[in-house]
Amino acid sequence: MKTIVVGTDFSSGSYVALELAIDIANRMNNDILLVWAQRAKILMPSDQMNIMSHLAEEKLASLCAEWQPRLKGGRMRFEVYHGKVGAGLAAVARREDATMMVIGTNGASGFEKYLMGSTAVRIVQEASCPVLTIREGFNFHKKLERIVVPLRVNANSRQKVPPASSMAKVFDAEVCILGLLDIDEEEISLRTYMKQATDYLEQEQVRYSTTIQKYSDYSDSVLGFADGIQADLVIINTEQDKIISQLFLGTNAQQIVHRSQIPVLCIHPEDYINVSARV
Repeated sequence: MKTIVVGTDFSSGSYVALELAIDIANRMNNDILLVWAQRAKILMPSDQMNIMSHLAEEKLASLCAEWQPRLKGGRMRFEVYHGKVGAGLAAVARREDATMMVIGTNGASGFEKYLMGSTAVRIVQEASCPVLTIREGFNFHKKLERIVVPLRVNANSRQKVPPASSMAKVFDAEVCILGLLDIDEEEISLRTYMKQATDYLEQEQVRYSTTIQKYSDYSDSVLGFADGIQADLVIINTEQDKIISQLFLGTNAQQIVHRSQIPVLCIHPEDYINVSARV
């Protein structure tokens, strides 16, 4: 049985992530591995580190006992990882050959929005499996009905379509293809990409809709469209930018992860594994 890795820091946001992960695990017949990463603190004595680790294990065990009854068919495990959070969760996910990772994020505002140094973004950058980020205020009472898949004219853009199809099947949702046009000369190529995407969705018998928009700011266009149609999930590719971009300006993916009010599923094109083969 496959596993969904859930990162936790025992915050209310991480419990929201766990709740969504359980919903997905029940639909995919997956197990859940709950992970807390203990970062080494040079100024903290080893005995205090051991106490923290022991307390975390007790809390994780308590969470598993509390939430296990909600998991139908699968089992819930926990693990304390010693090391950096992003690298640690990514390593655990690779070891488990995880279906996906689910983490909570509180987003960012002001200068932090541009610095993009949050734990959530670092986890997304490190992980090779799909990473689902979810904000604390997510409404679980609304059915997941619409999945936004933005497409542009680039080699990796269409790789979001198979995981979108898989998620749509899991939740009986509609895939909303958003074609984003930068320059008019690319319209024919963009329409070709969108036709390939819709052909795939028709083959998979997944409901879909298509929209084309011109854009100047990618994240504004994607999030504005998602808000306008009351979407419930956005699927994006992550981008491995130059170091200066990661440290200061951030990527389109990072801005969407920080700003989105709805869950965001991040796919690494270079490490892509077809989610449909895992469902």
